[in-house]
Amino acid sequence: MNNLYKEAGLSKQAVAQYQVRQMAFDTKVNQLILEADDLREDHPGCGVEKMYYTLNPDFIGRDRFIELMMELGYRLKRKNNYKRTTIASKIYYPNLIKGMEVDRPSMVWQSDITYIPIGNRHYYGVFIIDVYTKKIVGYKISDNMRAKANVEALKMALKDNSPPLIHHSDRGSQYTYKEYVALLKGHGSKISMALSAQDNAYAERINRTIKEEYLDYWKPKDIVQLKRMVAKAVQNYNSKRLHNNNDRMSPEKFITQFSFLRPQERKLMTIFNNELIN
Repeated sequence: MNNLYKEAGLSKQAVAQYQVRQMAFDTKVNQLILEADDLREDHPGCGVEKMYYTLNPDFIGRDRFIELMMELGYRLKRKNNYKRTTIASKIYYPNLIKGMEVDRPSMVWQSDITYIPIGNRHYYGVFIIDVYTKKIVGYKISDNMRAKANVEALKMALKDNSPPLIHHSDRGSQYTYKEYVALLKGHGSKISMALSAQDNAYAERINRTIKEEYLDYWKPKDIVQLKRMVAKAVQNYNSKRLHNNNDRMSPEKFITQFSFLRPQERKLMTIFNNELIN
């Protein structure tokens, strides 16, 4: 064996040191896998890159981490799951947020309705997101598309959060329901509506996140499980899931950090304006 080391240009000591380093690396990887599995338990749709920034391992770089976790089978599969869930109302409001600059919570909320199939049944989820913090401020699961579910989601949002300067949605009739509009106007909120999915992108994205990163993995069997799992998903999303646009902080941590910032230190975001694209 010594002759073999010699021919390879290696010393016995160097080989021994390499083996020690490799054993230490393997031990850390095994522990990292346990942490990754715990993370996927709470966030089953967490992508590998987001996993790296959440776990923040100190012994391996991002690219090597991604390569390793892909090799270990942590790649996610995505699917298309679009179904129209709103019927356009004859009443509508102009888009007030296109190109708008946002620098604090409750400037703009967006809302959308999403379709959730379970077996031979189908249910609906209403989610309201604060555009600046990415926090889900209100939600409701129901077995129908009636506007009462939207009203309950809005009441939840208004209970624990300052009312938005602007509430934005698509032109679904649920958002022109008299009680819904009265709630917003009674809190001094302006109403804005989108012509396209791009103009309601933050709400559309939260629908996909809840379904693709949580429910598709947890697989609820009925509406009772669905409601319980959505509540868990919203809690995990708000308190634990990192967002690149939040400087890789969860919405709740981002809000806490925001409270300590001076106005000139606040992050400024500009809402997408497709009219600026040639």
